[in-house]
Parts: sequence; structure tokens; C-alpha cells
Amino acid sequence: MDVTVSDPMVGRLLGGRYRVGRRIARGGMATVYEARDNRLDRTVAVKVLHANFADDADFVRRFQREARSAARLSHPNVVAVFDQGSDDGVPYLTMEYVPGGTLRQLLREEVRLSPDRALTILDQILQALAAAHQAGLVHRDVKPENVLLGEDGSIKVADFGLARAVSGHTNTATQGLLMGTVSYLAPEQVTHGVADARADVYAAGIMLYEMLVGAKPHEGDSPIQVAYKHVNEDVPAPSLTVPGIPAFLDGLVLRATARDRDVRPADARVFLQYVRRARSALAEGVDDPELTQDLTMFLHRRPTPPQVLGVEPTLVAPAEEMRGAIGVPAGAPRPGGDVASSRTSVRWWRRRIPVLAATLVLLVLVAGGACWLAGVGPFTRVPVVVGVAQSELDELAARSGVRFVVAGQVYSEEHPKGTVVRSEPTPEQRTFRGSTVQVWVSRGPERYPVPRLAGLTEKRARELIAATKLRVGSVERVYTLEVGRGRVIRSSPAAGALLRRDSPVNLVVSLGPEPVTIPSVTGLPLDQARATLDPLGLTVTTSEEYSDTVPAGAVVRQNPGPGPGHRGDTVELVVSKGPEFLPVPEVRGRSEQDARQILTDAGFQVEVRHSQLYVGANLVVNQSPGAGESARVGSVIVLEVV
Repeated sequence: MDVTVSDPMVGRLLGGRYRVGRRIARGGMATVYEARDNRLDRTVAVKVLHANFADDADFVRRFQREARSAARLSHPNVVAVFDQGSDDGVPYLTMEYVPGGTLRQLLREEVRLSPDRALTILDQILQALAAAHQAGLVHRDVKPENVLLGEDGSIKVADFGLARAVSGHTNTATQGLLMGTVSYLAPEQVTHGVADARADVYAAGIMLYEMLVGAKPHEGDSPIQVAYKHVNEDVPAPSLTVPGIPAFLDGLVLRATARDRDVRPADARVFLQYVRRARSALAEGVDDPELTQDLTMFLHRRPTPPQVLGVEPTLVAPAEEMRGAIGVPAGAPRPGGDVASSRTSVRWWRRRIPVLAATLVLLVLVAGGACWLAGVGPFTRVPVVVGVAQSELDELAARSGVRFVVAGQVYSEEHPKGTVVRSEPTPEQRTFRGSTVQVWVSRGPERYPVPRLAGLTEKRARELIAATKLRVGSVERVYTLEVGRGRVIRSSPAAGALLRRDSPVNLVVSLGPEPVTIPSVTGLPLDQARATLDPLGLTVTTSEEYSDTVPAGAVVRQNPGPGPGHRGDTVELVVSKGPEFLPVPEVRGRSEQDARQILTDAGFQVEVRHSQLYVGANLVVNQSPGAGESARVGSVIVLEVV
């Protein structure tokens, strides 16, 4: 039975615009439907908040935040959000409709994927997450159900419903509720309720494991058991279940799902670099030991519990046994007198000398060992590396006894390009010799070039400015003939200028030609008509025709006529040539009928008069004006017939 038949949302018109169709998916907070946008005549996806949450102001705010957060992302691998609203107390938002299935459905059908296919899908997922992380957003619910596989081969990440602008760490718990899907929650989300970009990386690593193995790494009878395993158990290497998986793929999974979030890649952009190195190795059919070492190095430097050598535990024994150990028989009476006491003391000291000597030697050894451990032993201190050029790290590493690994590049206004901005562990911290210190190298000041905007529509120009990490400043609108209405004439600063993030780019946008009122110039001499129209920026074209009513050289008519227009419009003027004169044809000797036809065809009117000698022959014997004389077209030619 189709479950949508009894769904009251099916068939409903939301916001007077979206006609709700079949149900697509149902999640923890909302249900997604296929819908028709009647205004734009297109298919969209509509997400409707569950009724039990609609009355909760906090959930409604989170739902509205989803639209604002996701709308900030413009990326081919992110499902676009179009609109949000509320209809009769039902909050909803509309999104891009992606026909196809989900990664979850694909895994159910194929169980597990080949390494190449798994990395291809993961690459596009990480591109979407990288765009979010660069915009300061954390998805917080990365899972196969939120990865859409389009029928056209596209891969898009959906449901940024738990995303929130990141400032430091982001709390995942709201009103005592742990937000997210337990199978993909990072340990810190479970233990401390915080999530940053590394939590998304963890979830992406879990998905990679699931694609390679065909099962989740942590299973349990209840969500609590699964969460416990995330906190207390490492994700196993995929090759333990599926032999033949390359070591660098194991490394990808283990590095991304490390329980210590400081070990994971800093964000999706860093993880994506590792994934693309792995894809290259797969494509070439070779192993990549260097990549494997980079990914699994943290496994070889996990701290071990400190051991104190040569220290014996405190011994607790009954007094009688102790007395027996030093030569005093148990239960013997105490010797009396000073002599006896003195002799006993001497014997006691003699017996204790070897013990005391051994103890002294032990203390010296312990002290020496402690000094060795603190000095030249297996420990060292992280050197001050901030401000050091990347080219000098090898020399500094040799002197300090640590190994530097560049974890990423970051923008810096303070540190020149190619110098270290920060390190982890931080300078002066104690660490094992030979251990790895991650450093972040300056990319120099964060600068973005102003894109070429001239000639683009204002909407497209705004999109490019936002995509370049800049913002639109002032917008001046001017009339112009050279650039079409709504298009950018120029920008300030000009294209190519390097600006800081969020610097304003000012636009000058065309309003198109300036409106003018076209006056009437009919009847005016041509020169006067031009003098009237030229200052208005109108283009004048002329043609001529004969006119019996308008003097030669004056305007007979104009097109367009008087009324509204724009600078640059063309006004066509028809100028009078005055009356038209033609030579009168010779019709003498012709019959009256023929003569009348010839003169009428020539454009003249005919008047026939009988001669005084008229005999009924109807032959023309005279005409006025005479043959060859010029006469105005339409004038009367008088014929005399006999």
C-alpha cells in the first residue's frame, strides 16, 4: 500500500505556490516530498518540519537556520536551497530536486564498492564539505542517506539541517538532545557535545570504511553501545575484513577516524588532498609507501604510560616479623643496661650498612635516570618554529630531534608567505624525540582578485563577487546607450585588483537609455526639425515624397509620433518635395476614349469639350495644356473633340 495515500500533506498547496506530491524521504526532524513549483513551472523538493516539532520554537529556529546556512553554499556538489516559508503553522523549505537514489540505496544493492568507485564518490562528497568548511559551516550529519546520486551521474550532499556557523567549537547538544546519527558521530560529539570540521571528516572516514567493507565499523544492540564503541574502540583497518585493500586506503580510514581529533585532517580540504593522492596511486596501479607513512605515522607515536625504573613498592609487614629480620627473636625479652643497649646498637648498624649502601646506590641511579630522562633521554621540547621559513625546517628538525610535517597552508597577515604560522604541539611542549610536529605554513595575506564584471548582469556579478570571497559595496545606476539595461558598466576597484576577504566591490550598473519625450516636428522645415530632435539624443533619418499640401523641405510626417522614447531612438522623417509635375502626353488625333485612358494613367484628370465643328467622330483635335508641357499631377487636362 502506498503510504502517501494517507499522508495529509500530499496534494496540499504550500504558500500558494508549491503543490505537494509523493513522499521522497522521512528523517528525524522533517519529511521530504516531491512538489511542483506552479510559479516557475519546475519540480522541486519540499522539506516539511514534523508536526510535533512545529510548535517548538527552538526546532523551528534550527529548521530556518538550515535554509540560511545551505543557501550560503553555491557548489555543484551541494543541494541548492531555493525558498523557505510557513503555511498555516507548517514550516517548510524548498530545495533542488535530484532524481535518482542515495548512497545508502546503492550500498544496499551492491553491499560494497570497489576502491576506485568508493574514492570517486568520496572525492565529490569532500568537495561539498570543503566548500562548507571554507564558508565556516559544519554539516554535523554526514551519512549515506544524505548523499544523493543523480541519474545524470552527479553526486550532491543534502540536509545541512544541523549545520551552524562555526566559531571555535560548536555544541551538538541542544536542550539535552544529541543531534546527529550515532553510527557516524565522532567521539567528541558523544563525550563533549562539540563538533567542528574534524567531526565531518570522521563521518566521511566511517562512510569510506562502509563503502569498502560493506558494513559499519561499530555495531551494537542499541545506540548507546554504538556510541560507546566510537569513544573507546578504534575503527579497524578495512583490509582486516576485505584482504587486498591497499595499505594507503587503510591509512585513509584510520587517519580520518582517529579518536584523537587532533590527529585527523584539519578539515575536508586537507582530507581531499590525501584522497586524491590515493586515487592517483590506484589509477597508476602502484603502492604509495610515502602516503601510507604520512597517514599512519600517528599510530607509531601513541604515548605509552611512563615507567619508573628501580623503585620498589613500600613493604608493609608485622612488627614482630621485622624484628626477627634484624636479628631480634620474636618474643625475646629486651636486654637491659647501657652496655647491652650499646652492643645491640652496634650490631644493628653493622647489619644495616649493606642495606643503607644499596639504598644510597639506588637513589643515585634513580636521580641519574631522572636527570637523563629530563635532559638527553627520549624526550625533547618542541622548538619555537613560528616565523621560520619552510626551507629551514629540515635543519631545525635535525637540531631539535623532532620531525616537521606540513599539515596545511593558511592565510596570514602577520607572517610572510612560506613561513610557519603555528605548530601542534605548541613550542616548548615536551615530546618524544623523533615524534612528529605538525606545522601550518603561511600562504601570505589573504587576497582575492576582483573578477571581470563589465558586461555581466548585476545578478551574475553579485554571484561572482560572493564566490570570490568579496562583497558588493555601493551600486550606482546610470543611463547609458553603450551597455544594456541591468548590466555592469564597470567596477571599482577594477578587475584583477587584489583585495582582502569581504572587501567591498563597487558597481556601476546600466539603467539603459535615458527616457525622453519625443516632440512633434511635423510641418517644420527639416533643419528646424533636426535642431529640435538632436539635443535629445535621438537619431534622425529622412526620406522624401511629393506633397501638394506641405511646402518643399518641410516635414510631412514622423515615425514614431510625439510621445515617450529613449535617447538613441531613431525618428524617421518624411520631407516634402512639393507638388509633383509631369509632362502632358500627346493625345491629339486619338479617340476620346483612348486619350482619356492615357491621361488618367499618367495621373491627370480629363475634361472633354465639343468643338464648334463637332460631328460625332469623337476624335481629339486639341488639348490644353499642350503635349510636352509640365502640369501638376492630378490637374485637369481639357480635350476638344469633333
